[in-house]
Order: sequence, then structure tokens, then C-alpha cells
Amino acid sequence: MKMTRYLGRYWQLYALLLLPLAYFIIFRYGPMYGIQIAFKDFNLFQGINGSEWIGLDAFKEVFGMRDFYKTLRNTLMLNFLDLLVSFPAPLILAIMLYELRSAWFRKLSQTILYIPHFISWVIIGGIVYQVFGTQSGMINNVITAFGFPEVPFLTDKNTWLITYLLVGVWQSAGWGTIIYLAALTGINKELFEAAEVDGATRMRRIWHITLPGIKPTIVTLLIINLGHMISIGFERPYIIGNTMVRDYSDVLSTFVYRIGLESGQYTLATVVGLFQAVVGLVFVLGANFVSRKLTDEGIL
Repeated sequence: MKMTRYLGRYWQLYALLLLPLAYFIIFRYGPMYGIQIAFKDFNLFQGINGSEWIGLDAFKEVFGMRDFYKTLRNTLMLNFLDLLVSFPAPLILAIMLYELRSAWFRKLSQTILYIPHFISWVIIGGIVYQVFGTQSGMINNVITAFGFPEVPFLTDKNTWLITYLLVGVWQSAGWGTIIYLAALTGINKELFEAAEVDGATRMRRIWHITLPGIKPTIVTLLIINLGHMISIGFERPYIIGNTMVRDYSDVLSTFVYRIGLESGQYTLATVVGLFQAVVGLVFVLGANFVSRKLTDEGIL
């Protein structure tokens, strides 16, 4: 009876949940029906139900591919380096913006930093080739004008890796500051005033008040990022990459594209996707467990 009265009193709140629940059921849980393709010899004309069960044969085939382990290595490497380079960037930017005294300059800086997030990776790819291209790139034109040799930003795998990471920071750092700025506004201003009266420098205030105040946000975002260690977006490595740097740019998402869409081996592509999902879940649960043990902070 209590539950019925509670639902009757707050039915508007539950009604608001209908659309998000419908979205997750239709677009998140519904497609899970297709996971069984990983255990079938999928035939496009026979459909999922009409295809023959093959058990774990497709998993054995995928795990026996040399390209799978190369793309897995590249995925982990790029995501790990992205975590080291791109994860601290929005945190540092948010603190810098928060410490600015000029309100108009802060708003202008935020707008400039947010813009790259809304640019398509196709357009970003064009910008990258115009700026970093070996023969026609703007930077190399300046370098050669001073008599220095061209820098192979996009054709040497090591310099390509640096370019890949820096472009990622430029595209995502500004947008990532939104969450941190929202968390920073929740810190009690009186703590900063008291610390300033006690003679604490700005760096001391950041270290002892700002960072501890947003620690739960940092831990939550870190756990989420660790959950994406095994998965990687398709557009960025595919558009910025090329055949000369495939040793680094070939990742699991491009591997799925090649064997799934280009070769029509949907069963193998589904196996790789399922592998990414399971390992990603393990990363999230593991990171959350370690976080709870070390800092008493977690999201699960």
C-alpha cells in the first residue's frame, strides 16, 4: 500500500522516466538479440534464426588471427596514451578557467575551447592533412622555408602517434572541462577565503581545496575512461591514419569494419564486438573495485 501511495503521489517523476527507459530498451537492450550471431554461421539471407549454430568456432578463428592481436595491441596502446595525455587536459583547463578573474575572458576562452568538439572528424581530418601534410602542409611549408627538412607528421608511425594524441586533446579537452567546471562550482567559497586569509598561495589552494573538492568527479570519469580502454572510436584512427602508419593506426574498430562490412564476415565482426563489450565491463568493475578499496570512491 505504501508503494502504491508513493507511486500515486510522484507519478510525474516516473512518467518522465518513460522516454529514457524506452530509449535504452529499444536501442540498447533490443540490439543484444543480435549477439547470438557470434555463435552462428550467419547467413544474411537466412537471417539470425535460420543460421546454423557453430558454438565457439568463430571465437577460435578470431583468436587465431594475427591481425586481431595487432589491432588489440594498438587499441590498448592508443587508449592508454590517450588516458595519460587527454584525461588530465580538461582537468587542468577547468582549474585554469576557474581561477580566471575576468568573467568575459573566461566565457570567451570557454567558447573557443568548446568549438572543436562540434566539428566532424571528417572535417578535422581535412584540417589535419592541410596543417600536417608532408608536402602541402602549412607547418612543413614553414619548416622548409627556413631550410630545414620536412617532418613526416602523418607518414612516420612515431610522429603520427604524437600528432594523433595532440589532435585528440585539441578536439576533446574543451568539452571535457564542462563537467569539471560544474563540480568546481559546488565547492564552498568560504574555504578559499579562509585559506587566503591564512596565507595559502594559489597553488596551495588548488592542491588542498580544489582537487579534493572534485575528487569524486575525477574518480568517476577515470573509471568510465578505463571502461573504454578496449573500445575505440572508428572515425579518428580511420580518418587520420593511412597505410604507411597502419602498424599503429589499425585498431579493433577498423578491424571490425574490414572483416564485417568489407569482407561480409558478420559472425567474426560480432565476436570482436562481444569481446570488446565483455572486457570493457571487466575493466569498469575492476577499476571501480580498486577505487573503492583505495579511496572509498566508486560509481557502482
